[in-house]
Amino acid sequence: MKPVVLAGGTGSRLWPKSRAALPKQFLRLTCQLTMLQDTIKRLDGTQIDAPIVICNDAHRFLVAEQLRQEDIKHGGILLEPVGRNTAPAIALAALHASLGGEDPILLVLAADHLISNKAEFHKVIQQAEKLAEQGKLVTFGIVPDSAHIGYGYIKRGNAASAQEVGYDVAQFVEKPNLATAQSYVDSGEYYWNSGMFMFKASRYLEELAKYAPEMLEICKKAIASESSDLEFVRLDADIFSTCPDDSIDYAVMEKTDSACVVPLDAGWSDVGSWSSLWETAEHKDANNNVVIGDAILDGVHNSYINSEQRLISVVGLDDVVVVETKDAVLVAHKDKVQDIKNVVNQLKAEKRPEFEFHREVFRPWGSYDSIDNGTRFQVKRITVKPGEKLSVQMHHHRAEHWIVVAGTAKVTNGEQTLLLSENQSTYIPIGVIHALENPGKIPLELIEVQSGTYLGEDDIVRFSDRYGRVESK
Repeated sequence: MKPVVLAGGTGSRLWPKSRAALPKQFLRLTCQLTMLQDTIKRLDGTQIDAPIVICNDAHRFLVAEQLRQEDIKHGGILLEPVGRNTAPAIALAALHASLGGEDPILLVLAADHLISNKAEFHKVIQQAEKLAEQGKLVTFGIVPDSAHIGYGYIKRGNAASAQEVGYDVAQFVEKPNLATAQSYVDSGEYYWNSGMFMFKASRYLEELAKYAPEMLEICKKAIASESSDLEFVRLDADIFSTCPDDSIDYAVMEKTDSACVVPLDAGWSDVGSWSSLWETAEHKDANNNVVIGDAILDGVHNSYINSEQRLISVVGLDDVVVVETKDAVLVAHKDKVQDIKNVVNQLKAEKRPEFEFHREVFRPWGSYDSIDNGTRFQVKRITVKPGEKLSVQMHHHRAEHWIVVAGTAKVTNGEQTLLLSENQSTYIPIGVIHALENPGKIPLELIEVQSGTYLGEDDIVRFSDRYGRVESK
């Protein structure tokens, strides 16, 4: 069995923690692991192959680094040139997994779900595998514990097999209103649609050929064009961009006569909002509050408070969400957190940086934190991991001053090569080609002061780069 982990998406309802450049699947929201790491480590103890991970090109280094941190081996990191929803993404994984002539059973998982009962999850995987071996296309139906209107539902039909656990799918249902959802739960015949699947690679491709042949042909051409870039698998953008945009539910599962549903009752959540993080939190205080970070509460009940950097004080409020990051604060009623997407859309429309980036931005070589800025200056705290190097580059509009705070910096400054240690500095004039490298064994920490007429990140001309980012950014 080969896991396929879908790691695309933006998680906009978890802003300001989740942003376009660092969405929720790469955050530590439910435990000490990121959601991507937790999704894969959840499979420990099962006889399952290394996962195929599918992600956006912009997130490739995040995925690689997070797998490396937990020593997770993978069966390929497939880069989608553009997002085309789940049906094409899974087709790419099925085709890639079949290149050696094999026909593995694929376990399709989202990278941003929570499952608290790992043992039960393993048990249900084994039950589903028997159905997948028989050629069934299995979806996992979550046993509902409430009339939730944020999920689609699956109605079960007859038993899929006399010997195995599972049912034929009678109907897929869109997100209902509250009264309808309650009737579904009361009937005992409906499950939440989890968005997790299991099937043989060949069976999925066969059904896709029946119901979405154009999609399949484009995915085949895209896989035929695949090339390796470091540890990533790249696809031809011109080919894949012509692929129809459709979910696996619409493209295949609602049309095939081989769909079956296996019930799963293992503490599942799609962590789709701040209120769901409140609901699933293991620890609440005496007033039913979830408190993360530095906070003082007085007369507060049933609330979620998450502080990243500074003290938060909340007085006399119930059922609220307060989330603080280095550059933004969210305050919302717990019943209105679904509307956070309206704020995100406004940020995007106004082209505000808070839509895409955090104040601290992660790069394959380390990170930078924009700690101060003004009309013609910007100050960053830069961290370079041991052995890593930034691109050889120059700027048209800004000069830079570098002061080493900790570690050793190897600096290319025009024709000069310098080794700078703690408390030493250098000045990079406008238009001078330069590079920064950490030759040491500990992280390099330095302060960068930029000054000039334009300080945007797109004022970078790269001449060489070990991460394949030679084009201007």
